[in-house]
Amino acid sequence: MYSEDDLIPLSALQHILFCERQCALIHIEQIWSENLFTAEGRIMHERVHEADRESRGNVRIEYSMWLRSFRLGLIGKADVVEFHRKPALQNTGSEVWVPFPVEYKRGKPKKDNCDKVQICAQALCLEEMLDVEVPCGALFYGKKRRRTDVVFDEALRRQTEDTAMRLHELIASGRTPKPVYSPKCDSCSLVHLCLPKILGKKRSVKHYLSGAIQES
Repeated sequence: MYSEDDLIPLSALQHILFCERQCALIHIEQIWSENLFTAEGRIMHERVHEADRESRGNVRIEYSMWLRSFRLGLIGKADVVEFHRKPALQNTGSEVWVPFPVEYKRGKPKKDNCDKVQICAQALCLEEMLDVEVPCGALFYGKKRRRTDVVFDEALRRQTEDTAMRLHELIASGRTPKPVYSPKCDSCSLVHLCLPKILGKKRSVKHYLSGAIQES
């Protein structure tokens, strides 16, 4: 179990899955820069967070809900948490409201699980906070303008827990990994600070001198 002081933003899970160096630059070195993609995402989140609580029949909707998990050491806000009313449990006589987290993303579904891990972490926070089971949620993508349902199965839960552990290990190490360029770097808002094409190819002086001697 982690303490209040150990809690790391939920968004860092997506950062470490995208790039460990990006994650370290943001959460260890406290470096941030915005580009068109991050600005569009920020504006989308702000619009969602400004909405008021509402009810629609058997669904209650909470916006900008604070979440935390001392087991995973995570804290953050959910864009939307819908509470779906279910029939009363047998012998209890009381209705059940099942949380259904919804995360908003500006782009389109990704090939990897970084978005799914983030929404699954929200579900794990809700389970810990409310002592209920959260079986599924959804990702709303701005480009598609529709939801993609996400089932929180054992494999995704395990990946989420493993990613949270990796995140804490990276932050605790205090070390920023060296850059390694890949095409995804071009979409990163920190590319001009990370300099993967330059620093990633930089050879040591010893290596350079060794090569020069061999060529002479």
